[in-house]
Amino acid sequence: MNPKRYLPIFQWLPHYQRSTLTRDLLAAVIVTIMLIPQSLAYAMLAGLPAEVGLYASVLPLVAYAIFGTSRTLAVGPVAVVSLMTAAALGNIATPGSAEYVGAALVLALLSGLILTLMGLARLGFLANFLSHPVISGFITASGLIIAAGQLRHLLGVEASGHNMVALVTGLWGQLGNIHLTTLLLGGGSLVFLYAARRWLKKGLLNVGVASGVADMLTKAAPIVAVAATTLITWRLGLDQRGVDVVGDIPAGLPPITLPGFELGLWRDLLMAAVLISIVGFVESVSVGQTLAAKRRQRIDPNQELIGLGSANLAASFSGGMPVTGGFSRSVVNFDAGAQTPAAGAFTAVGIGVAALVLTPLIAYLPVATLAATIIIAVLSLVDCPAIVRTWRYSRSDFAAMLATIIVTLASGVESGILAGVGLSLALHLYRTSRPHSAVIGRVPGSEHFRNVERHQVETAPHLCILRVDESLYFANARYLEDTVMDEVSRQPGVKHVVLACQAVNVIDASALESLETINQRLDDAGVVLHLAEVKGPVMDRLQDTTFCQELTGFVHLSTFSAWVALTQPSNAVYPEQSACPNARTLTLAHDFPEAAPKVASA
Repeated sequence: MNPKRYLPIFQWLPHYQRSTLTRDLLAAVIVTIMLIPQSLAYAMLAGLPAEVGLYASVLPLVAYAIFGTSRTLAVGPVAVVSLMTAAALGNIATPGSAEYVGAALVLALLSGLILTLMGLARLGFLANFLSHPVISGFITASGLIIAAGQLRHLLGVEASGHNMVALVTGLWGQLGNIHLTTLLLGGGSLVFLYAARRWLKKGLLNVGVASGVADMLTKAAPIVAVAATTLITWRLGLDQRGVDVVGDIPAGLPPITLPGFELGLWRDLLMAAVLISIVGFVESVSVGQTLAAKRRQRIDPNQELIGLGSANLAASFSGGMPVTGGFSRSVVNFDAGAQTPAAGAFTAVGIGVAALVLTPLIAYLPVATLAATIIIAVLSLVDCPAIVRTWRYSRSDFAAMLATIIVTLASGVESGILAGVGLSLALHLYRTSRPHSAVIGRVPGSEHFRNVERHQVETAPHLCILRVDESLYFANARYLEDTVMDEVSRQPGVKHVVLACQAVNVIDASALESLETINQRLDDAGVVLHLAEVKGPVMDRLQDTTFCQELTGFVHLSTFSAWVALTQPSNAVYPEQSACPNARTLTLAHDFPEAAPKVASA
């Protein structure tokens, strides 16, 4: 077994150079500065103690550096997965309790096992069942729920819920209890972070600051907000005046933890773990492929499953929470010049140092500041233009996106993603059950054929050429029968029907039976059935079937061959080597010149 296949670290580590080390270290410093407040904030979003976010940003990053294939993906707690974690654990235990933390470890373990097993089984393609409109709608709705859920921390009120209805109802009932000092701290942080994201870099560039420095200072804005509000809270004793703070965080490296093995708890969390795994994988692979393409690199989706699985397993045994690749952190890592996954390992060292020496300083950090950090981060996930674009391009995809958004907002993240996937599959089955087909004719003076309703083409009264623009399977088999017989009934002079199969990649058993039925029903009506442009793999499946033996017409190599053979029979020949031994195969003399003497009559 090649160790590089399952241990991608051996692909880049032997070629590691000093220049690469310098660039990775610089990227790690920048990402560490960004990740510290995010880790604390996303742990809070998940209903977990703040230190869990730090723990989830140490060993998981090291594990991904060993097993992951993306050179720049930054792994750790992310907003959507944190929200899904809170939704999954909310019915298990009280947020922040020991039972709740233990359930989070089990959730990370299950997610790690699911991802790893999927990777070993090479099931990365399963992520394709989540269409982009569904993922976009889900992330947009999740971003709105996350932002709404953080408003209670900005206002200093008590409100809870895992969907928009419950959150809005709870906040509305608490409007009279707003804590003014908390609002000033949180609102001020929110305005500062928004202004920094929107205008700081441009302003720094205008006064002559170098682009790289301006970008780093902009990314460090959350650290400034955290430091400033923590200092203000400590100096003024605001924690004694009703301002919620993070509180004492135990200093030290991540502890070695052992997830629980209660069968009932595993059963309760299994579906949530599956959804978290798939959503996290899709988000990570999308980011990883986008960044890899910019450097003409590639990632292996199946190995990415193993890399993310190992990261979640590491989180479960080091006091962490479910993790995945984050979009904003990965872009920062890329822009900062990270060259290898070692940048993630160096980031883990930085987070470990922070967990050792900075935790006493975080005790006075206002929860409202973390809430402002989350809101600014997740509002970039809300993609309203994508909703408009999808509406204009595809109403069916828009329906799936809208259903995902509505169900997620009204019922919660798990119901939303399941509704989106279910509707996407249903719409796919519906579309493919009514495949597009067209009667085609010859473009004059050429070998090309086009839809008779769209182009000026040549047709023959005794010939109907029907192009089928979809693979044939159980869902559309009966529809094909109806389409063929309907065309024949509308053209009483037709003696030959040709099915042009250039778009047919698969013919399953149900479709084969339908083809046999079509062949028989046309034969009873005195009409001959032909096939044209059947692909090799499809022909391989057909050649030993009863249909091939009983086909009343021929299998033509091209639609043009069928046209000439059925309108100019003197030009038709039998090739010496048939593409289908059990069926008569007809082509043209210029396709098989060695067969020219064997002229066949139509």
